[in-house]
Amino acid sequence: MFTTRPTLQGTFGMASSTHWLASQTAMAVLEDGGNAFDAAVAGAFVLHVVEPHLNGPAGEVPILLAPAGGEVQVLCGQGVAPAGASAAHYRALGLDLVPGTGPLAAAVPGAFDAWLLLLRDHGTRTLPEVLKYAIGYAEDGHPPVENLGATVESVRELFETEWTSSAEIYLPDGRSPRPGELFRNPALAATWRRLLAETETAGAAGAAGAGDREARIDAAREIWRSGFIAEALLRQSARPTLDSSGTHHTGTLTAADLAGWSAHYEAPVTHDWNGWTLCKAGPWSQGPALLQQLALLPAELPAPGSADYVHLLVEGAKLAFADREAWYGDAAEVPVAALLSEEYNAGRRALVGDRASYALRPGSPDGRPPRLSAAAGRIRETGGTVFDPMGVGEPTVAVPSAEPAVAADGLTRGDTCHLDVVDRWGNMVAATPSGGWLQSNPVVPELGFPLGTRLQMTWLDEGLPNTLTPGRRPRTTLTPSLALRDGVPVLAFGTPGGDQQDQWQLHFFLAVALRAPVRGGLDLQGAVDAPNWHNDAFPSSFYPRGTRPGSVTVESRMPDGVVAELRRRGHDVTVGPAWSEGRLCAVARDPRTGVLSAAANPRGMQGYAVGR
Repeated sequence: MFTTRPTLQGTFGMASSTHWLASQTAMAVLEDGGNAFDAAVAGAFVLHVVEPHLNGPAGEVPILLAPAGGEVQVLCGQGVAPAGASAAHYRALGLDLVPGTGPLAAAVPGAFDAWLLLLRDHGTRTLPEVLKYAIGYAEDGHPPVENLGATVESVRELFETEWTSSAEIYLPDGRSPRPGELFRNPALAATWRRLLAETETAGAAGAAGAGDREARIDAAREIWRSGFIAEALLRQSARPTLDSSGTHHTGTLTAADLAGWSAHYEAPVTHDWNGWTLCKAGPWSQGPALLQQLALLPAELPAPGSADYVHLLVEGAKLAFADREAWYGDAAEVPVAALLSEEYNAGRRALVGDRASYALRPGSPDGRPPRLSAAAGRIRETGGTVFDPMGVGEPTVAVPSAEPAVAADGLTRGDTCHLDVVDRWGNMVAATPSGGWLQSNPVVPELGFPLGTRLQMTWLDEGLPNTLTPGRRPRTTLTPSLALRDGVPVLAFGTPGGDQQDQWQLHFFLAVALRAPVRGGLDLQGAVDAPNWHNDAFPSSFYPRGTRPGSVTVESRMPDGVVAELRRRGHDVTVGPAWSEGRLCAVARDPRTGVLSAAANPRGMQGYAVGR
């Protein structure tokens, strides 16, 4: 099969991410003797610099990690709703949805603490050793990708008239970042340099060896919670800010919120399928939706890529995501075991007919009746013009999606990044950092990065699993994946893309599992490059939370006969650009031979895998 590039193979180390500078940074750390976790942290901080329209330090990240010889763990970098962020408070402000931008939408920032906890507990490098790459790119500059400048242009008026601290960083001399010219963020570089200076004493005071390394990392975490970084974040939250509701609001974040939260470890949710074990974050993410899509599959699958195959996966996704809407969240106990059980999914599987369903049909696990938000039936508009997030070039008629677009309708949306690393010792990590986008909130002038907006994923109806609730995590779309064979970690993968993430990842995983080996290993690149698709036939996780019943968006590389047959079956098919669905990254390790492999997505012209 034709692929855009080969599946990389080697034995030393592999890294794959949504930006080549982050991938190469991770590889540089491996070459310098660091392990996969050191490499991931260094790469992640570079992603904050080179993809600031896609993620930032005050965003969030779920991380799946598999230490060599150890158990798979989830490291939760999703912060909670502040103590003052109740549904009643937001309704008292006259809101029926959490705004998509501004400080009212900010959860307690989670990404920074999660990355530092990973470095402390599983890494070997010091804080200066992993931060030097991000400091260098922020201070000395990097050639920005086209999407960075296009994103800034889409919010130019907002920056110049309201979010002026953002204009100072992203519109210096009135010019947005341009490819081929170095773009700098001196405020961010200064923040990390000050952090290193203030933690130097803590490191020196620690015990010799690993103790001083860990003490310095913990000191940095404390500065984030209660030092100069926390103080600046709180000042920004208290500033009245124009948000997507059309009104100026202040946030609810307090010193106690910042001081009282830290990243933590959890056991993954798992599902066995055809000899594989898939590991995902819990139902505070949308991760179990991928597992349920697998549980819904019949024993015999149609030919991959056929109309029967696409129809089956689209209809299964509708059922799994309807259950996500009714049952997932951190504000209630989620019946995960029932949702993934064979008995339950046999009944759900029987709902898949020959025609496309236009209904949102959540089920009743354990006989419990489902309940949806009153706003869940909003129909998503399909008109307008958007910047194409995949880098095709010109603005196109909007194909509304979840995260990946910045619209010309006054709403600002962001996307996400992904990063996978495997090293020669067998350590493996998959992470999907997001939030804290440059278009989510004004840049904190003293820090060089903004707050996030993840609370927009909650509902203001009382009593739902995903009701906005103080101290509870908003249900996130961020959902990295890690797969085992015979109990041994083999594959780490993921993608940006909001609600599409666990659709695109399912298609990728099935392609990997069903394809013939390449050079004796998994055909990662072939699975990444295969024509992809998604549906929006359920409420979006992002403001303004609309849905497109019966919709399917496919790449133009999908055969005309397949498209025609899907339409005959009643699907509302939109044909998008040839390379527009997904930004998958993946790394793998064959436990029998120790051979490592990697692949990255050509879509968007940014993702690269490196390794040897």
